[in-house]
Amino acid sequence: MRPPPAPAPLVAPPPASNPDPVCGPDSYINSRGNCVRRPVEAPSAPAGATAKCNDGTYSFSQSRRGTCSGHGGVASWL
Repeated sequence: MRPPPAPAPLVAPPPASNPDPVCGPDSYINSRGNCVRRPVEAPSAPAGATAKCNDGTYSFSQSRRGTCSGHGGVASWL
């Protein structure tokens, strides 16, 4: 008898190839239904950034849950 197959690893879905028609190409709709700017690379924290991710990008997340999940986690909260 064979053991059951191992579950597939959780992987974030690839970015949408088409920009969100409501939010625009540099934003997404969060779990609360709000348009939120996508993480960006910048030499310092841009206006409105809420966290710096471990990969050096800045997040504009409106909640802590899931912030920087595709960017190695949160390095620091702003």
